[in-house]
Amino acid sequence: MKYKNKIAVIICYYGSFPWYFPYFLHSCKFNESIDFFIFSDITHKFQVPPNVKIIHKSIEEIKELASKKLGFQVNLDFPYKLCDFKPAYGLIFEDYIKLYDYWAQSDIDIIYGNLRNFITDDFLNKYDFISVRHDYTSGCFALYKNNMLMKNIFKRSKDYKIVFSNSKHYCFDECNFAWDYLTEGKTIFEIETEIESFTHVIKKTEKKNEINAHFDFILIEGLVGKIIFDRGTIVYKKMFEGILYHLYWLKRVYNPKKNPRIIPDKYFISPRKIYH
Repeated sequence: MKYKNKIAVIICYYGSFPWYFPYFLHSCKFNESIDFFIFSDITHKFQVPPNVKIIHKSIEEIKELASKKLGFQVNLDFPYKLCDFKPAYGLIFEDYIKLYDYWAQSDIDIIYGNLRNFITDDFLNKYDFISVRHDYTSGCFALYKNNMLMKNIFKRSKDYKIVFSNSKHYCFDECNFAWDYLTEGKTIFEIETEIESFTHVIKKTEKKNEINAHFDFILIEGLVGKIIFDRGTIVYKKMFEGILYHLYWLKRVYNPKKNPRIIPDKYFISPRKIYH
């Protein structure tokens, strides 16, 4: 099936690929209309689907590229700091995504469902920014229209230069660690935070009617169990389809000693493990 809107997903990962990386790659394979760009310096032996491009760059090269695109010296002392830069990926890596209508930031502790079931052409045409959470800008996966406004919108935070030039991790891509308050139902403007986060930026710009932003909880997350991956779809309790499963909590309780050699097209995720 052909889609009008071309989508590129941008990921930076350094260290060593974890046990769940083959599951991530396997789920990318089923989203063949979307291209995934992984910037890394890791030598790997994984079989990579045709729509996944692993681009070898050192973290020092990423630092130089980011400094050039942003116009000042950035700080990338440790790989996790890259999380703060996610809203700027569209600008930093603009030369790789010129032919795409939308770009997305992503992590690799993810098993994708059928992305196009959620982000259809009609849906994309309505929005400039899409979060897969209802309460804050989702760092694990979020979509941006590939235009000048959205590539530079992070600059509307009064603190973005402080965030990018300081070695400290600020959780800028989400809400400056204010998750609990937001999940309780408070708005970002009711909370005192150290810096003006990307959630502040998007919510403020949306209030001014300068962009259309979509916030909805369409991912599966937590140690919920009863999840089935079946040939590119993720379903919870045989009833609710998700855009993706975020392994943030599962990877803390499940750590198999070996990477699986072959990922089947159907498997199950319990509250404490993945089994085939």
